[in-house]
Amino acid sequence: MDTHRLLTKLSNRILLQFVIAIILVGVAIAMNAEFLNQFYLLNQQTNTGIILNSFIAGILIFGMLNLLVLLIRYSREERSIAAFVENVEAIRQDPTEGLNAHSLIAKRYATMKSINMAHGEINHNALAAMLTADESTRLGVVRFINNILILTGVFGTIVSLSIALLGASDLIESAGTGLDGMGLVIHGMSTALSTTITAIVSYVLFGYFYLRVKDVQTHLISGIEHLTSVFLIPKFVKRSEEIINQMAGLIKGIIRATEKMTQTQEIYQSSAITLQQSVNNNKEQMDRLTNDITSIKKILRDGFRLPAPAPGQE
Repeated sequence: MDTHRLLTKLSNRILLQFVIAIILVGVAIAMNAEFLNQFYLLNQQTNTGIILNSFIAGILIFGMLNLLVLLIRYSREERSIAAFVENVEAIRQDPTEGLNAHSLIAKRYATMKSINMAHGEINHNALAAMLTADESTRLGVVRFINNILILTGVFGTIVSLSIALLGASDLIESAGTGLDGMGLVIHGMSTALSTTITAIVSYVLFGYFYLRVKDVQTHLISGIEHLTSVFLIPKFVKRSEEIINQMAGLIKGIIRATEKMTQTQEIYQSSAITLQQSVNNNKEQMDRLTNDITSIKKILRDGFRLPAPAPGQE
């Protein structure tokens, strides 16, 4: 059972990549702090660019925190699977010993145990579908963020282009003599560019780790279903082939017991016949002995001229 080792390595790799990505982003921001300051903060005629980019960055940070929480949770689940496998390999009576009662593998074991105790039918496909559906709901927030993150860049571009159009309108109305309109056009185009760049970078970074978290989730569910098929199903579900084999073994045992009983009955019958013969032989011997004694008594009476015994005293 090497499933838990594979899962643990995968989770550790994703967490390591997550930390490395955060460090690299921080280093890149620190190294280009002056350029980013000029590009995003300085010489801004309105706060539109700052607000839009801050909004996009806030969504990214919120989504990354959710991904980190999910990764930590799945890492704990994978450790629970590893502990479960160790208990199975150690042939412990309770394979959930030392596990968190709220872990997925412990819940699966408890569910199958309760169904078995109630003499119900265990449907592995239904259990797998329920687990997949339940875990998919945990990705609802990050799935929503992944879907809208790129749209925030489009929204920022539309807003910025609207500002640029306002500047162009002012420029036309001033008949080319007003610099404020030209500055607003440039500001709008710059804001559109900055929000698009921010959204694209955020979407690429978030999208990668979103897919990796889905991979971890898929592997985790696969590991639970693997343990269910390899260990839990044989433990709690009696297949028809096993029942047939058990019945065949039971029938063979009954046949052997019947043969032994037949042999025992034959021995008893033989013993009874032998005993009856012994009783008959003893009776014949007793009869002969009685006749011999009677003859001896008669000879003694005749020899010693004794009187004949009274009736009933012979």
